[in-house]
Amino acid sequence: MPARSVSLLLLLAVPLLALPSPQAGTAPPSSAEMIRAATGFLESLTPEQRTAAAFEFADAERLNWHFIPRERRGLPLKEMDETQRQRARALFEAGLGQRGYMKASTVMQLEAVLREMGGDPDVRDPERYYVSVFGRPSADALWGWRLEGHHLSLNFTITRGAMVATAPAFFGANPATVPSGSRQGLRALAAEEDLARELVRALDAEQRALAVIAQDAPRDIITGNRNEVEPLSPAGIPVNRLDARQAALLVRIIDEYLARMADDLAAARRDRLEQADFAAVTFAWAGAIEPGAPHYYRIQGPSFLIEFDNTQNNANHVHSVWRDFDGDFGRDLLSEHYRSAPRSH
Repeated sequence: MPARSVSLLLLLAVPLLALPSPQAGTAPPSSAEMIRAATGFLESLTPEQRTAAAFEFADAERLNWHFIPRERRGLPLKEMDETQRQRARALFEAGLGQRGYMKASTVMQLEAVLREMGGDPDVRDPERYYVSVFGRPSADALWGWRLEGHHLSLNFTITRGAMVATAPAFFGANPATVPSGSRQGLRALAAEEDLARELVRALDAEQRALAVIAQDAPRDIITGNRNEVEPLSPAGIPVNRLDARQAALLVRIIDEYLARMADDLAAARRDRLEQADFAAVTFAWAGAIEPGAPHYYRIQGPSFLIEFDNTQNNANHVHSVWRDFDGDFGRDLLSEHYRSAPRSH
């Protein structure tokens, strides 16, 4: 099959998220919102709560991320009063946008589902999610924040108010489809699964031979909770081997992950993707194609990796993540900051 020339700009001529274009050289509006929200949140805390929630930017805890149910450092929602929770939610929405915030809230509510299904109420708690702020929220400082608990780890790094890193960004769902009870049928990450299955089903035999990298899905995302990741191999089928309809599906999957962050941050991501070699983006699938069976996929570009795995609990337990090869925890932004900052920094 000859390679096809697929223009991301052409595909994006039909807007999927209607995201605004970022202004060159300007700070993203969400950065200012995060500064205001984080400052207001910290100011609402008691001294004891602030000790739990606030860290130095260089504290090793900033890189200590995971998505399993475990004890964490930070201030849990359950130890906040309603005003403090409202200010924490304002911070979440500033970084995630409305769609991302709703998706994260749904993931949290699945803890109540697990409790309803017989889980330990001390562990399965929708308020057992921790907020941590690293450094001083300011337009002229390095700082960051994290929301983390079971199946959520959302890490933001902000440099001088103008540059924002949003990875690692992990979303999970257990159960992927709620089987019974008051929330029966709820699917927190439905589009991420359905669009990818639609794409692999749309491939012809020759394309599928490139895209399907294994008959059995791995038991989890390959990168786990590593602090640094590199491109994975085999990569799968490159986008220039897809026809326009298939490539548009691939863009829709990427957009679903971009919708987990504030609109201006997602727009900047898309802008960088357009400027990169979109033909280098690849799609790989492993495992069964039919619903209800274990499966896995990944999407890789020159700078990023998306992984999705649904194998545990009889293929009803999703792990998904966006990673940046050079930018996790803002490493690329920090390097640029230190290169351009005065020597005294």
